[in-house]
Amino acid sequence: MLSPEPRHQLEVDVERADVILSEGAARLIDVREEWEFHRRRVPGATLVPLALLPSRVDELPRDVRILVICEHGSRSLAAAEFLRGRGFDAVSVAGGTAAWARAGKPLDQG
Repeated sequence: MLSPEPRHQLEVDVERADVILSEGAARLIDVREEWEFHRRRVPGATLVPLALLPSRVDELPRDVRILVICEHGSRSLAAAEFLRGRGFDAVSVAGGTAAWARAGKPLDQG
């Protein structure tokens, strides 16, 4: 069984994120812009651009952990902090999609 990260931890690395996602223990939210998302993305990610997150927060599940990803990790960290402030179990994927790609993890493109 997957053990949760400490509540104070706002980030997980791509290896941990991959495990969490493969176990079906989280939903992946991509907070980049639409053009970035369509260029390359982690399979299964749902696009919710950071600027739209406040207006779309009610679309997100509260019964499952949310992993937030962007390109390098700064937007996703801000989004995870925003979501935690609204009662979500949210963490940022450190290094973002760029780190995911460097680790050789699969990406959908186009």
